[in-house]
Amino acid sequence: MSGRQLILVVEADDTISRPIVDQLAADEHPAKIARSANHAIALAVIEPPALVLLGALDTPAGALALLRMIRLGDPDAPWPQDLPVILLSPGTQESDLLRAFEAGADDVMAHPPSYLELRARLRAIVRRAYGSGSDRVLRVGPLRIDTAAHAASLHDKRLDLRQMEYKLLVHLASDPRRVFRKQELLRAVWGYPVACSTRTIDSHASRLRGKLAAGGERWIINVRGVGYRLI
Repeated sequence: MSGRQLILVVEADDTISRPIVDQLAADEHPAKIARSANHAIALAVIEPPALVLLGALDTPAGALALLRMIRLGDPDAPWPQDLPVILLSPGTQESDLLRAFEAGADDVMAHPPSYLELRARLRAIVRRAYGSGSDRVLRVGPLRIDTAAHAASLHDKRLDLRQMEYKLLVHLASDPRRVFRKQELLRAVWGYPVACSTRTIDSHASRLRGKLAAGGERWIINVRGVGYRLI
């Protein structure tokens, strides 16, 4: 992750936010602490962040409210609508995760997080969101995706993919073993900001699975009740 990309850590508890920021600084990732939603907005006006790590505010609903505010896409807001956000959730039940993803989180972690896991997820999300010259070609075994040429091949044979099938494949290949929730994919790939029917993702995933299975391999994995992963 580039040293120029600011991480905004929004967390009311300084005993949680300060160690995270210190560890990020040790890894040469600049970060600032915001202790409230208004503080986060004020800091973003001064220096727009590349990613928000959203922890606990006054209440769990306060964090979700800020996340929904980001996803509204207000033209006067100090951040883009698609700003990457990792939510730190005190709850680990499926309902807690579902609320977070439906509100627009790119990823959800336990609160407080393990730093090594946090660092890995931060880097994966920033890579997906911003990319770099070295990220123009994604390789997952015999699968090769050239994002500059907008082309994909499997075992050196070009895949004939429709636009949304290609975009879905790129997103899954950016972190191939991670399970992406359906609502997260709908927002990231199709641009749907709120929860809606998942038939769209299911039909595209089914067609993409068929095209990748020509060599007898299973690529698109449906994790029942959760979402999809590549391998």
